[in-house]
Amino acid sequence: MNNLTATQDFQIPKKMKAWVLGDPDEVILTEKPVPEPGRAEVLVRIDAIAVCATDLEIISHGLPAIINGGEPFNKNFTPGHEYMGTVVKLGPNVDEFKPGDRVTVEIHAGCGRCLRCREGMYTSCLNYGHPEKGHRANGFTTDGGFTHYAVNNINTLVHVPDKMSDEEATLVVTAGTAMYGLDVMGGLVAGEGVVVTGPGPIGLMGVAVAKAMGAQPVILTGTRDSRLEMGKKLGADDVVNIRNENAVEAVKYITGGRGVHYVLECSGAPDAINEAAQMVNRGGRICMAAFPKDPVPVDLAHLVRNNIYLFGIRGEGKSGTHRAAAFMEQGRFDASMIHTHTFPFEKVPTALKYARERIEDAIKVVVKMDH
Repeated sequence: MNNLTATQDFQIPKKMKAWVLGDPDEVILTEKPVPEPGRAEVLVRIDAIAVCATDLEIISHGLPAIINGGEPFNKNFTPGHEYMGTVVKLGPNVDEFKPGDRVTVEIHAGCGRCLRCREGMYTSCLNYGHPEKGHRANGFTTDGGFTHYAVNNINTLVHVPDKMSDEEATLVVTAGTAMYGLDVMGGLVAGEGVVVTGPGPIGLMGVAVAKAMGAQPVILTGTRDSRLEMGKKLGADDVVNIRNENAVEAVKYITGGRGVHYVLECSGAPDAINEAAQMVNRGGRICMAAFPKDPVPVDLAHLVRNNIYLFGIRGEGKSGTHRAAAFMEQGRFDASMIHTHTFPFEKVPTALKYARERIEDAIKVVVKMDH
């Protein structure tokens, strides 16, 4: 069969092309063996993958190696985590999916044995970075999606409806992360004011998800008018360009002095927590979905005096991707608006460059595979 093994209608090669880490800020095209799915796993043929800002950090700093306690940089690691594709092979006793199913994937598969996983907090797995105990975080601690095939735990798979394009399906994780941020704050946003700070991909999806959940008003703050305009199209009732006006004062004005009950912080700005604390009312809730590069001072006394709750999230937890995908399938918002550029697999370095340098105001850059 010339180096191929048949699995139903799919022929799976023994080796595949893969982009891997070289030196910092370098990816190299090489060959790797096609992985084999194990218990509760499937093999996914990757059809499309979006570039995430975290991918760029990993390519620059080698985060997966640091998590695993390895060398400062992890050469030969395949990054990438926002991918979708087709199930082509099943692990032992897997019957939840079948070859040919279109799926999009979550990043994290918890170990299933620690306290956090038993609580459903698999993105906070206490065995994070230990695949021998069942944990996987594809693109972080285990090989990711800038390649042709990847193994995924069945718990990380979300069915993709026929009417959803490959490109849109790569955005489900982004929307799922925003959904998780609203979940941890209580999720009861219908009729409540929500501020989203930072109109990057997660912030823009935060606007869309909050509006789909009935929030009123939804206020988006940022520095780029083009992004703010996109936020309006995704459901923002008001937008604030913080280069032109004070964000806290603008939120207070829009809400008649009351402030909002929720802030989803997606900017990573140094003073973001303190500004968010001024935007919420007493008993308000703040979720940090981004983080400043360096430690920052926080007015803890204000948080305590006003009974303000502060949450931090990692990734797309509590099956937020499934609920976000349902909103997308129902047409509650058009996630494809944030998809701005597409490149073929052999142009991955160019796709990364567009995303990193925001060339042509790139937001979500997608790589389409050439099967």
